[in-house]
Amino acid sequence: MAILEKMMLSRRQALGLGTAAAATLGLAACGGSSTPSADSGSAAGSAAESAVSIDTAAFDALVAGGPTAADDVIGASEWAQKVKDAGKLRVGCVSTSELFSQLNEVDGRYRGFDAGLWQLLARYITGDDQAFEPTTVTSSTRESVLENDDVDVVFATYSINDERKEVISFAGPYYISQYGVMVKADSGIKTLDDLKGKKVAAQSGSNGPELVEQYLPDAELQEMNTDEEIVTALDQGRIDAYAVNTDIILGTTLKNPGKYVMLDETFGPEDPYGIGLPKDSDGVKFVNDWLKGIEDDGTWAELWKITLGEDNIPDEPPAIEA
Repeated sequence: MAILEKMMLSRRQALGLGTAAAATLGLAACGGSSTPSADSGSAAGSAAESAVSIDTAAFDALVAGGPTAADDVIGASEWAQKVKDAGKLRVGCVSTSELFSQLNEVDGRYRGFDAGLWQLLARYITGDDQAFEPTTVTSSTRESVLENDDVDVVFATYSINDERKEVISFAGPYYISQYGVMVKADSGIKTLDDLKGKKVAAQSGSNGPELVEQYLPDAELQEMNTDEEIVTALDQGRIDAYAVNTDIILGTTLKNPGKYVMLDETFGPEDPYGIGLPKDSDGVKFVNDWLKGIEDDGTWAELWKITLGEDNIPDEPPAIEA
């Protein structure tokens, strides 16, 4: 089965346009020891709560035990040597992505699939998985922080496309997604056709606005800056739907059992997530070699199981671009 087909099947099973199936899959959110809030005391809500709390001990042990690079491997890359000399990896990231990168306010640790990758990369270069300096980015600032040398690398569910390649470079991909639509559970919206004349929001600076215009031409596009802003607008009834990558929808749905649903239909091309690096940096080869290494030794798969769920892991990682 193709990677995306297997992932989407598992997500739809997990959501089931509800939360009971998600509990069965045991998909993990990235909020450390905290649990999501349910809108009601239903059994499904309680089951989802127990399902989405990440195994923090397993996550922390995995990143702390990741491989480290030999000095000559680091010395062969100007980008990696710069990070090594600084003693820390400067990372452009987010802190509220339920499955990929969430900051636990209790212990100050970032956890999730993206967060695990950059902590493994920090360890690979510096020997310390916590030797990183996070800088919060949005979909509109991911290129500028690299162009201005504010960060060394960006891990932020960062879609690879030709326009972005004009100003930055990508390693990877390490994950494949696609676009979907999230609505409130009581909206009455069941299909993409139901979005005709409805207000559909997408994040400025992302692929969303273009995809909504192309695949949902009869909807009224609303552009907003952040995920939080769009979800708030959905809650308040100022928009009818949110078009975004399916993994983001899954995280929001699991965090708020019974409140939102993802429509069955997805749209747009397969969406490869890459690791953003400065334009034409030799860090691309370095990071790709590291990524291939953790894929081959099973670390990538283990991180996926801990953060995204064992039942929806693809048969193999995405092919790394040459």
